[in-house]
Amino acid sequence: MALSKAVVGNFELYTIETGDIKLDGGAMFGVVPKTLWSRGIPADEKNRISMTMRCLLIKSRVTGKIYLIDNGVGTKFNDKMMDIYQIDFSERELSHSLQEQGFNFDDITDIIFTHLHFDHCGGTTFFDDKGNINYAFKNAVYHVNERHWETATNPNARETASFLPDNIQPIKESGKLNLVNDHHIFESGLSTVIANGHTLGQQLPKIDGDNKTIVFVADLLPTHVHLPLPWVMGYDMRPIETLKEKELFMKQAAENNWYLYLEHDLDVEMLKVSYDDHKFTVAEKLSLNDI
Repeated sequence: MALSKAVVGNFELYTIETGDIKLDGGAMFGVVPKTLWSRGIPADEKNRISMTMRCLLIKSRVTGKIYLIDNGVGTKFNDKMMDIYQIDFSERELSHSLQEQGFNFDDITDIIFTHLHFDHCGGTTFFDDKGNINYAFKNAVYHVNERHWETATNPNARETASFLPDNIQPIKESGKLNLVNDHHIFESGLSTVIANGHTLGQQLPKIDGDNKTIVFVADLLPTHVHLPLPWVMGYDMRPIETLKEKELFMKQAAENNWYLYLEHDLDVEMLKVSYDDHKFTVAEKLSLNDI
């Protein structure tokens, strides 16, 4: 599949696809009845919905830095876990995406983690033929929100299954971990928006330039089907906070004509939203090629 790209201000943007995944539809939509959410995303015989793990590469024309936002689930799962989550690399895969866009693992200077759930950071490392963990991005610094790092290394009982030791421990031991504050500015035009409902300290990269704004919305808005305010994931640690964050964020997005880059939507890479009569709707579905 052809990957998209764009130039916004001082940044070159490249879509990076890392693989597909299936998650339980009920968990993905919380209290919303299946009769409603299944109209937008159908479920399989095990009630799982098809999703993807879409990342974003940002090349700065000013600093020369090459940022990668998240890196997917990776390849460290055993056969049982691969089957549970139906991980599929046949159509989308990290190394192939990087190569198609003209990059390789060693080119990446910075990885910005939105958060450290397994489907966002598993590609940081891999098992070699002897079963030892190796680092995939040898030249990269890992940027994690400081409050989120505390959550990831001291998780509550609900979140423990999402923070896997094979993912977290190597980041801790890498010597390249950079803990950042809320609303961190990586450089002019590249900053973060903070959302705490899904998990504490989730940071959403925000790119500004040429009178355009793109926000990598990660798990604040997993798919375009999640636009209605009450359609909040069962995975969210603080669903009421998600409701408040989502409403404020989407109003800003609609008012300011932001582009929202979707990490998990299988079919929609990016969208714009509108707000009328107290209701959010999809104004336009796009890809990076369209801007």
